[in-house]
Amino acid sequence: MSTAPGRSLNAPDVERDELEVDLLLVGAGPANLACAIHARRLLIERGKEDATVLVIDKAEEIGHHTLSGAVMNPRGISELFEDWRERGFPVESEVTDDALVVLRGNGKHTRLGGIFTPPQLKNHGNLIVSLNRVVRWLAAQAEELGVEVYPGFAASEVLMDGERVTGVQTRDSGLAADGSRKANFEPGMDVRAPLTVFGEGPRGHLAKGLIRRLGLDEGRNPQTFGTGIKELWEVPAERGRELVGTVLHTAGHPLGTDGYGGGWIYGLDEERLSLGFVVGLDHHDAALDPHGLFVRFKQHPFVARLLEGGKVLRYGAKTVPEGGLFAMPRLSGDGFCLVGDTAGFLNASTLKGVHLAIKSGMLAAEALVDALVTGDSSAGATARYDELFEASWAHEELSRVRNWRQAFDSGLVAGMLDAGIQMVTGGRGLVERRPGHADHTTMRPVSESRMTAPAFDDGACMDKLTDVYHSGAVHEEDQPSHLLILDPALCVERCTAEYGNPCRHFCPAAVYEWPEEDAEGVRISASNCVHCKTCDIADPYENIEWVVPEGGGGPKYVDM
Repeated sequence: MSTAPGRSLNAPDVERDELEVDLLLVGAGPANLACAIHARRLLIERGKEDATVLVIDKAEEIGHHTLSGAVMNPRGISELFEDWRERGFPVESEVTDDALVVLRGNGKHTRLGGIFTPPQLKNHGNLIVSLNRVVRWLAAQAEELGVEVYPGFAASEVLMDGERVTGVQTRDSGLAADGSRKANFEPGMDVRAPLTVFGEGPRGHLAKGLIRRLGLDEGRNPQTFGTGIKELWEVPAERGRELVGTVLHTAGHPLGTDGYGGGWIYGLDEERLSLGFVVGLDHHDAALDPHGLFVRFKQHPFVARLLEGGKVLRYGAKTVPEGGLFAMPRLSGDGFCLVGDTAGFLNASTLKGVHLAIKSGMLAAEALVDALVTGDSSAGATARYDELFEASWAHEELSRVRNWRQAFDSGLVAGMLDAGIQMVTGGRGLVERRPGHADHTTMRPVSESRMTAPAFDDGACMDKLTDVYHSGAVHEEDQPSHLLILDPALCVERCTAEYGNPCRHFCPAAVYEWPEEDAEGVRISASNCVHCKTCDIADPYENIEWVVPEGGGGPKYVDM
């Protein structure tokens, strides 16, 4: 037996308990929970009700690490549960109004609504939801069917027999910062299964190593990501009532035409707004600061007026996979498959992935149940998942926007032109397939940076550390850092001069600090980490690796 490449903080040469299940799902997001629900129902239908289905998640409670805007297309949940409304599926509000608001640097704005709303941003018929509440609801549905759902179990390594996945090893607890074993040390266990589903969210730590080892991305475009910053706000009721059901997306300020991204404002109920900003991590500026852009977005008069008299309730950050169909890896192999954001199921043009995640989980369940019933978990058997996807509406939807994100590589104007052509050519655009690039390869020397830092205050425009407090992020302090600098000398000897140590800018949680008086290099405040994975993606040398900390650590995205 061996493990997939990728670093683990687990102690070596430790005797570990083993747990055997029939179907193991790593991560309790919408894709894996939909997969568990659908698989359990199919197993019961086929007389395999004794088969064990287990979902594990690194968060202390289900939903604590789940973050999205989120406007949801109901197509996925309607297929999973025809009676989702009767079952009490959590909806914050139904979309009643939508528009694109173009923010200008002079403080003015233009609202494009009604017939002028871009087709990709029309949201009538969609739902505004809290994805935290959605996955808690899905977990309850799964448990009613007999699925076992265990929070607080962080999967640290992939167990393999040759190229076959045989399960995962969970993270040790009770290791001190220097790697020694504390009095409360408990080794992680080996959870073994003939079939394992990886739904770890974007840039999943285990899936990343598996993709590299097995070449699952061979012939694909590199995945490209954006980092989204979100706050949940309480606003005066007289203003909140006017915005219930409203979905606003913004373009322009503070990015202008210098990058891919924009903001959102969603009216949840009479007193709460979902507010956020997402920026593509292929932005060339070495001082790119997603949190700083979010603050400047909030300082625009159009946004500031909406927040006046309100207060922030929650904060969070998450990366999103924007690369589209051509950046999706092979979805399956010997004993495993990839679902949801881990596999790139996101429509970047509409900014929606929840319905696609649910559908990916259901398609995977159909293939995996067939494999369990026949006793064949080989790559040939799990490949039915890939085939089902290619024949599904999810593939059709992603095919229609297959060149969307890459079209903007040449700039905003060229991207908008190609996007328009894509709409009338079924997703083709100017060329059949646009190549992609890894985000970290686009960064330019710090001498070319034009990014400016915002002015912070004690009201709407808080600094990173204040915002991190609102994320609820907590980690056991005395444990090995789960943020690994692979070559510390590289940071000091090259990165400082070439890129100005961009980790101190792009991290939305103030994890990386470079005190001027300290010539030894970066100081890592791992306890601040909100598990967004931006550092693992954006470092120009690929010199930072995010690995899983002890189970239960991280943010607490209640109602986010």
